[in-house]
Amino acid sequence: MKKRIGSYPRVHVEGGGRGVVGQAGSVLLVETARKTGLDAAISAALAPWRKPRAVHDPGKILLDVALAVALGGDCLADVAMLRAEPALFGPVASDPTVSRLIGTLAAGGKRALTAIRTARAEVREHVWKLAGLSAPDADGQVTVDLDGVLVIAHSDKQDAAATWKKTYGHHPLMGFVDHGRGGSGEPVVGVLRPGNAGSNTAADHITAARLALAQLPKTYRRGRQTLIRTDSGGGTHEFVAWLAQRGRWLSYSVGMTITDAIHAAVLNIAAGAWTPAVEPDGEIRDGAWVAELTGDCLKGWPRGMRLIVRKERPHPGAQLRFTDADGMRLTCFATNTNNVAIAALELRHRRRARAEDRIRAARATGLRNFPLHDAAQNQLWLEIVQIALDLLAWMPMLALTGTARRWEPRRLRLRLFSAAAQLVTTGRRRILRLAQHWPWTDVITSALARLDALPSPG
Repeated sequence: MKKRIGSYPRVHVEGGGRGVVGQAGSVLLVETARKTGLDAAISAALAPWRKPRAVHDPGKILLDVALAVALGGDCLADVAMLRAEPALFGPVASDPTVSRLIGTLAAGGKRALTAIRTARAEVREHVWKLAGLSAPDADGQVTVDLDGVLVIAHSDKQDAAATWKKTYGHHPLMGFVDHGRGGSGEPVVGVLRPGNAGSNTAADHITAARLALAQLPKTYRRGRQTLIRTDSGGGTHEFVAWLAQRGRWLSYSVGMTITDAIHAAVLNIAAGAWTPAVEPDGEIRDGAWVAELTGDCLKGWPRGMRLIVRKERPHPGAQLRFTDADGMRLTCFATNTNNVAIAALELRHRRRARAEDRIRAARATGLRNFPLHDAAQNQLWLEIVQIALDLLAWMPMLALTGTARRWEPRRLRLRLFSAAAQLVTTGRRRILRLAQHWPWTDVITSALARLDALPSPG
C-alpha cells in the first residue's frame, strides 16, 4: 500500500535561483509604454520638477508606480516588485525617493496635474491613430461615460466623510471612453471628491465633462461626434443646460429621475404609442417598450431636448418602486439626438451599463482605497490609477485580438503578466524565454510581435 502524500505533488523549495524573471509577461506593458511614447511624454511633462543632479527621472518614477498599480499594486511601496526585476524595468527609485516625488507633485497642485493630463491627451491621440480600426473612434464617434465611485477609507484621511450609502470615504467622479462590444474602455477623467459629495452635483459633472473632453482629439469637437452619457446623477437642469449650449458639436444621453409630472405623463401614454425595445442583435427585447414624452414634461428644460421613457417587466424577485406603474419598471433619459428611432436611442443609453465594468476594473487597479492622507496626494494617486488603466486598455487595443481584447485587469494579470520566464544573455543580447508549457505563451509572443511592428515614436 502506497503512503498517501496528498492531492498535490510535494516539492522542496530553496532560494538562490538565477536567471529567473517574475511577472515576465509585464514586458507587454513596458513595450506598450515605449511604443506609444507614454514614457517620453510623461518624462517631458515632469521635467520642470527634476532637480539638478537627480539620479532618477520624475516621469520614470511616476510611470514605475503606474506599472506597479497595473500589475496589482495598491500603494507606493509596491513599486518594489519592479525594483526586483531591473532587467525588465531598469533602475527603479527607492521608496523614500518615490514618496518625496509624490509630495512634490502634490504641492505643485493644478500645474502638475495639468502637465500629466496634457501628456496623456497627446499620447491618447497617437494611440488611437496607431490602433486604426480597433480604436474607439473608428466609426467616427466617441462615447464618454461619467459615473461616481464610492471608495471606502479605513482610517481618517483628508476629505473622507460619510457617504450616501452610510459608509465612510471618498466619492470621486470618473469618466471612461467606451470601446464598444469588442473592447474594454479607458479613463479620461478622475475628480477626487469628499465622501459626502452629492451624486447629482451639477458643478462636479461640468468639471468632469470639461476634463474628459480635453482628453479627446480636437477633431471630436464638431459635428456631434462626441456623446456624453450619465445616469440620473447627471439629470440636473444646470448640467443639461451646459450640454445643450454645446449641442452643435456635443450629443448627450442623460438619465432622468422619474418625477410626478413624468409619472403622470407615462400613465397617459396611449397603448399604441409604445414601441418594443430592441437588443444589440436587433431582436425585440422581451417585455420592454419605449415611448417619447412631450408637453409639460419638457417645460423649463433646454430646447431640442427629447425625453424617452422605457417600461419593462421587472425581473423575478425584483421589488417595485413608488415611481413604477402598472407593475412595470420605469426608467427615463434625455437626449438631443434627432433622426434616430427611439428604440435605438434607448439601446444606446442602456449600454451605459458598461461603465460599471470600467469601475470594477478601476477598483481592481488601485482604486480599492486611497493609500495617502492628503487630498492633493490622493488626487495624484487617482492620476496614477488612470495611467495604469490607460496601459491596461491600450495594450489589448494595440496587441491583442478576439476575446482577449475584452479581458479585464485580473484576467490579464493571471494569464499574461504572471507568466514565468528565463533571462538568457548571449553575446550582447538579452533574451526572455517564456515558459513553453504556459497556455498563453503564444498570446504573449504574438502580442509582442504586433507591438514590435508598430512604428517607434518620434
